[in-house]
Amino acid sequence: MEQASEEKQSSVCNLVAVFEPGSRPPGAVPGPHSPECQPPLSLQPWEESPVGEALKSGPRPVSRTYLKSLKNKLPSGDWRKSCQPGDSPGPETQEPEEKRVVQELLETEQAYVARLHLLDQVFFQELLREAGRSKAFPEDVVRLIFSNISSIYRFHAQFFLPELQRRVGDWAATPRIGDVIQKLAPFLKMYGEYVKNFERAAELLATWMDKSQPFQEVVTRIQRSEASGSLTLQHHMLEPVQRIPRYELLLKEYVQKLPAQAPDLEDAQKALDMIFSAAQHSNAAIAEMERLQGLWEVYQRLGLEDDIVDPSNTLLREGPVLKISFRRSDPMERYLFLFNNMLLYCVPRVLQVGAQFQVRTRIDVAGMKVRELIDAEFPHSFLVSGKQRTLELQARSREEMVSWIQACQAAIDQVEKRSETFKAAVQGPQGDTQEPKPQAEELGLRAPQWVRDKMVTMCMRCQGPFNALTRRRHHCRACGYVVCAKCSDYRAELKYDGNRPNRVCLACYTFLTGSMLPEGKEDKRRGILEKEASATPDQSVMCSFLQLTGDKWGKSGPRGWCVIPRDEPLVLYVYAAPQDTKAHTSIPLLGYQVTRGPQGDPRAFQLQQSSQQLTFKAESEELQARWVRALKRAASGWTPEGPDEEGVSD
Repeated sequence: MEQASEEKQSSVCNLVAVFEPGSRPPGAVPGPHSPECQPPLSLQPWEESPVGEALKSGPRPVSRTYLKSLKNKLPSGDWRKSCQPGDSPGPETQEPEEKRVVQELLETEQAYVARLHLLDQVFFQELLREAGRSKAFPEDVVRLIFSNISSIYRFHAQFFLPELQRRVGDWAATPRIGDVIQKLAPFLKMYGEYVKNFERAAELLATWMDKSQPFQEVVTRIQRSEASGSLTLQHHMLEPVQRIPRYELLLKEYVQKLPAQAPDLEDAQKALDMIFSAAQHSNAAIAEMERLQGLWEVYQRLGLEDDIVDPSNTLLREGPVLKISFRRSDPMERYLFLFNNMLLYCVPRVLQVGAQFQVRTRIDVAGMKVRELIDAEFPHSFLVSGKQRTLELQARSREEMVSWIQACQAAIDQVEKRSETFKAAVQGPQGDTQEPKPQAEELGLRAPQWVRDKMVTMCMRCQGPFNALTRRRHHCRACGYVVCAKCSDYRAELKYDGNRPNRVCLACYTFLTGSMLPEGKEDKRRGILEKEASATPDQSVMCSFLQLTGDKWGKSGPRGWCVIPRDEPLVLYVYAAPQDTKAHTSIPLLGYQVTRGPQGDPRAFQLQQSSQQLTFKAESEELQARWVRALKRAASGWTPEGPDEEGVSD
């Protein structure tokens, strides 16, 4: 039994000697299992040249796959022992740890070259021959599946593996591999093309395995062979993708095992850096492949419109939002695609055949502004203002709103850095909730933010009350104000709309055209109630909607926008809507008593003076407490000392 085992190990050593570029060990005599005494091997058609021309220094009677099959039949310990040149080291002659790492690198490289040989010389060549013979599938498909595997195989078989073998064979005289890897590592960047094509190759392989019977037969026949080791073609194709990370791990271990004064330490560290660079190159190729694939899928969902499809674009974010309408009370479902250079505002198609979305508006990131909106009725809302259009949007949560704002702002910042002529968008301080008034220098250059219809009950220019018959609502296309027909009976060319004439109010018409105000159109003197509703903390001490109840307002009182202005902190103004320029009523607060509301309703509170009693109802107990605090201060004559003093506005 022992004699048979020794004969088997001796046979393997002889085969190793034939495989490696050197003669067999001195004194080795051809045994019954040696190549000289062995009958000719019955090789499969695809095993005619298993080692490849690169490794042929003469006739090779055995294949690498046959050698690998013998290795698998021996215990791992016997294989390592039999493959090492010379006698195995005893306990007293233990190898240095770094030498064992180098030996492992060599062994794994030999196995890897055998796998590359199987891919290139067996699978690839057999499929090419079948494609040329039967015409059952195109040769181009085969080349796409295997990409540049032939270049990778030749590099490792002709250069990398022989260099490693020579260096390990001469390890006693030259105990270093850092210089070898430094010299050859730049060529590993060729893996980028293979890795980038890998996913597409796997899809093509799966498609043609189902589509073509001859293609499937060739692949299946080779997979069942001893050379394939009962592994699938997909498994073998994955080997090159995983190889560079394995180089990096082995080289890291090698550097760690080297002594501090080892002559190879500096070269090995440089080699490790170069391997890391090659790995980064492969990762960048994967990222670019994923970017292009994801971009193409997005373009397909958008209908492949010519003015949108651009392979240089980068998708930054996409997702559903709600569009706040300036006419309807309920928001509408919409979908946004944010690219590095544009924001696409889309609506889902009813019949999703082909494209899933229809692009309603394209807003260029250059010149775009984004900020949070504070709106009690529509929480988590934000404003996107561009040259083409201004949108009021609502997210599903505050986190989602913040994420959208940050993504848009990051895109704006990137465009600003790349463009020398871009002027930075002027933004208010953080937390500014001011409803923006149109900047005079921007009138006509960018789409304004339209004031919502329900936010006003009267014309924002002449203060005339709206009604459904004689005074209807219109929007000025330059400033976005809600105005009546008389105040918007003018047309001016707007640059953001291609210099087409649009309906504008009188004030914007005068600014845009330079024309003088017609006679009788001069501003009339402001009345005592003609004061704009202050909806922001820097303009008001306190402001929010309140339900008005009691005898003065009627049994089912209306909902009013109540404001204590900062410039008149002792007066309470009640408006019908937040954007009205004329108050419904005003209440001097000095001398009033502020009390809690009737028992059983913790959100109500009252203002009492003599026989007059006014009852209000807030939307929450916390808001009611803030109103009570503000009213008590005003009733006692307290006034804020400056604009930065803490207010209690909602």
